Amino acid sequence: MTVVDDELSLVFSALADPTRRAILERLALADATVNQLTELFALTQQAVSKHLKVLERAHLITRTRSGQARPCALDTERLDTAVGWIDRHRQVWADRHDRLDAHLENLRARQHQHEEKAP
Repeated sequence: MTVVDDELSLVFSALADPTRRAILERLALADATVNQLTELFALTQQAVSKHLKVLERAHLITRTRSGQARPCALDTERLDTAVGWIDRHRQVWADRHDRLDAHLENLRARQHQHEEKAP
């Protein structure tokens, strides 16, 4: 397993949870503190903090210090890496689908020719 694969595992694992995806959607609008995020979800501050730790470990968010507050910010670099991985694999499957489609069309054409020649 390469370092990129391990990073992708962390990203995809973090994205597997709908609450964490919702947190990322909120952070895409603006930075937010744990308290601000807690107000949006029917979760305790402790539960939101646990979700944020998973997102931080996956490098999907960063935390800064602003006085007493520690606002969270979306970090899109790992998301871009995941999108690149998905796009590469989507292209592989699209190419395979195109080859299969061409092969099936060829088989249909041969079948049609065979049927026309049959008495």
